Amino acid sequence: MTQISPIPPGFTAVTPHLVCRGAAAAIEFYKNAFGAVECFRLPGPDGRLMHGQITIGGAPVMLVDEFLEHPEQCAVSPQALKGSPVTIHLMVEDVDATMAQAQRAGASVTMPPQNMFWGDRYGQLTDPFGHRWSVATHLEDLTPEQIMANLAALPKRDC
Repeated sequence: MTQISPIPPGFTAVTPHLVCRGAAAAIEFYKNAFGAVECFRLPGPDGRLMHGQITIGGAPVMLVDEFLEHPEQCAVSPQALKGSPVTIHLMVEDVDATMAQAQRAGASVTMPPQNMFWGDRYGQLTDPFGHRWSVATHLEDLTPEQIMANLAALPKRDC
């Protein structure tokens, strides 16, 4: 008898599951913005996606359409909530090129890429579906002590 793995092949222990107002359009956006590969989609009787799955850089991401009539299932998009407290972090080969591509696809850049004290070139954006993304390219390996020293050396700013 074949043993079933508790974590299916291609998955990791943590997988984002995004609720989108227009999940089919979101799949197309993620293809254009981040080079996502569509694995499959399961439309419901009314055409909304009950489940969709893509990979971005080999990492699985699940999607579902917003179902406001079922709030107990947490099927509410960031647009309905007027924003999201969650940021999805994406590591890429070239943060500048990826963010420019995402912006061309319809994302809003909220923080242009810049070299950060922890050793990454890093920026942030919001996709057209209200999901926040941080995007980074790792530039150098630093010890925790080096990171703290870099942080301490930053100019002080008034809030």
